[in-house]
Amino acid sequence: MTDSTVHPVGEGAPAIRDLRLGDLAKALRLGLRDFLRKPMMGLGFAAAYMVGGWLLYLLLFVTDQDWLAIPITVGFPLLGPFLAVGLYEVSRRLEAGQTEWARRDILGVIWRQRLRQLPSMAWVIIVYFLFWSFFAHMLFALFLGPSALTNVTSSYGYLLQREGILMLLVGTGFGAIFAFVLFALTVVSLPLLLDREVDFVTAMITSVSVVKQNFTVMVVWGVIIAGLTFLALLPGLLGLFVVLPVLGHGSWHLYRLATVTGPARNPHA
Repeated sequence: MTDSTVHPVGEGAPAIRDLRLGDLAKALRLGLRDFLRKPMMGLGFAAAYMVGGWLLYLLLFVTDQDWLAIPITVGFPLLGPFLAVGLYEVSRRLEAGQTEWARRDILGVIWRQRLRQLPSMAWVIIVYFLFWSFFAHMLFALFLGPSALTNVTSSYGYLLQREGILMLLVGTGFGAIFAFVLFALTVVSLPLLLDREVDFVTAMITSVSVVKQNFTVMVVWGVIIAGLTFLALLPGLLGLFVVLPVLGHGSWHLYRLATVTGPARNPHA
């Protein structure tokens, strides 16, 4: 590796490496390896994520807001990066050669993060999710009118009308933009905050810089995450038992491949 493959970001931030498409396969392979080495950890975090999703859908059903299921299904994965912090910690320990620990040790690390910068990133993600929900509500009313909001729970025929189809197309376009912006802000920032003492603004700047420097590779990574997550949601969220742990562990390894956080090493070795 030569110095031309390393790009400084700023004071306190790790330098950025150039990535190749092959690094994505490597990150997924290492993510699967970590999941198989500590499967109960991955299954535990995936179960918590799934239960949260089911409770959210149950709340919509009880409050007669079934129509929100579509934007919530699109927006719910936005919370995934923060909920995968535990998986980052598992991969960090395995990378350091640690193989034996109790689940409370991992949860303890996550709990101690409340005194650092991760809670600030959590608020960024939560506010972003709430804003997306509000935007979806506004889009629905704009295209279909207020009356559709009260009748769509008994009939989804509104969505098959011209306005409904147009709303879905526009919503999908805006949803993709929303998702990519949050992806750019969090894909590196969350594992970075867990790994190093930096402020959350620096972490987000570093994350965006990684995406800009490796735009094609990171777009492909975003498509992989979106595609696998969508497929995992179809069977009642059950696919998340495998997809979430592999992507969570894989995201940690992609962060390690994309940044210089210690002595320089060849990320393509």
